[in-house]
Amino acid sequence: MAGNDSALHTPLGLLAELTHRCPLGCPYCSNPLALDPRQSELDAPTWARVFNEAAGLGVLQVHLSGGEPGARRDLVAITAAAHAAGLYTNLITSAVGITAATLRQLADSGLDHVQISIQDSDPASADRIAGYEGAFARKRALAAEGVSLKIPLTVNAVMHRANIDRLEDMVALALALGASRVEIAHAQYYGWALKNRAALMPTAAQVKRAAAAVEQLRARHHGEIVIDAVIPDYYARLPKPCVGGWGRRSLNVTPGGRVLPCHAAESLPGLEFWSVREHSLADIWANSPAFNAFRGTDWMQEPCRSCARRDIDFGGCRCQAFALTGDARATDPVCYLAPNHHEVAALAAVQEDAPYAYRRM
Repeated sequence: MAGNDSALHTPLGLLAELTHRCPLGCPYCSNPLALDPRQSELDAPTWARVFNEAAGLGVLQVHLSGGEPGARRDLVAITAAAHAAGLYTNLITSAVGITAATLRQLADSGLDHVQISIQDSDPASADRIAGYEGAFARKRALAAEGVSLKIPLTVNAVMHRANIDRLEDMVALALALGASRVEIAHAQYYGWALKNRAALMPTAAQVKRAAAAVEQLRARHHGEIVIDAVIPDYYARLPKPCVGGWGRRSLNVTPGGRVLPCHAAESLPGLEFWSVREHSLADIWANSPAFNAFRGTDWMQEPCRSCARRDIDFGGCRCQAFALTGDARATDPVCYLAPNHHEVAALAAVQEDAPYAYRRM
């Protein structure tokens, strides 16, 4: 249970996973291994209630995500409900399944921002990574439509061994598409991505070149585009403060209505996740066993418990700690102080030219 520094914080962001359905088969898919079927998805009126409850909690923005949110035929109504609740609305999309006409309807319903995933700057490579022929062309077309509608655009570029050497080209593509921001988001190895870790893992030399390229690109394009990037976990010295601290700043609602402290939390065994079907969002935020599991610091083991950074990085990522150690309370092994930090470097050195295991529902 929560201990030191366990005061209830105000959540600022809500990730609304509208569906797990997706036309792409990305080998680094971050959705859980067990996907929610279509028949279990929350309906639009329930999402409207969730958005109003979120706004009442203090949430400022909602990320409409999936899977591919365009698979929902009621996406426009859901977006309008989020806007009516006073939330800043960000659509996270593969761009496959969102037509120009739908995007215009979304803009009219109050959509504030769109984020499009780009798998590579090279069209053939991008389609191969996505496991969907023609995906790259659809992404370019939807980005152009969004810019014509004056909807701010972010490009999300998931980096790994197959595309990291084209990082500069990815930023150039984002600029050409009219994006105001680009996320250089390295693959996270939980869930499905663990199946492809050896096929996706970049080399140390690639990571070093990419870090230098990011700094050069930030200087070159200052004032043109915001470039968000962090060192990939397996090559980092310090862990990231996952979701700003467990149960502190954000929450995630799955397609079936379960509320999670982070996107990958269902990979942790033994946690009890409450649903918006039976509980209000405020009740879940304050009282859910899952949200209270890693709040505060009393749950921490050494070296985290006595570390000066425990209120900065909160022990790192719980899901990564479990994936690498089998113990969700362990220090994230990415941290150089973790007793098994050396194992991360050993895993990063395992790179295989194996075919991707694509994600299909």
